[in-house]
Amino acid sequence: MAKFNLEINNLTSNRVDKKFLKKFAEKVLKSIKLKIPELSIGFVSSSRMKSLNRKYRGRNRITDVLAFDYGEIIICLSQAKKQARNLEHSLRDELTILLIHGILHLAGYDDKTKSGYNKMLNKQKEIWQKII
Repeated sequence: MAKFNLEINNLTSNRVDKKFLKKFAEKVLKSIKLKIPELSIGFVSSSRMKSLNRKYRGRNRITDVLAFDYGEIIICLSQAKKQARNLEHSLRDELTILLIHGILHLAGYDDKTKSGYNKMLNKQKEIWQKII
């Protein structure tokens, strides 16, 4: 990918494997042939995510991932940890799933309807199995 800029900002006190996530994001973008000049991935606390979700989606609750058309994906690290525990898989797996989900939103996938959600979920699983 020529002239591609990927930035990761961790605004939490927890460590994330930035090197792995950068490589993984590049693989996802390549696998769906999404060409964007820049991608920013941010990790935030649950209170910050709740605030962002309220501001941009009108929902006063924590969500796991938000994606913005200008190439920004925000992931709630504490929510990702909780979901990983509940689903009995690693935090790394959960972060990759959320990253795929966010990138699919940037590619135009929408999960607001049941059919859109199912289409997105199937694509998410397909990408995850291909890359992992």
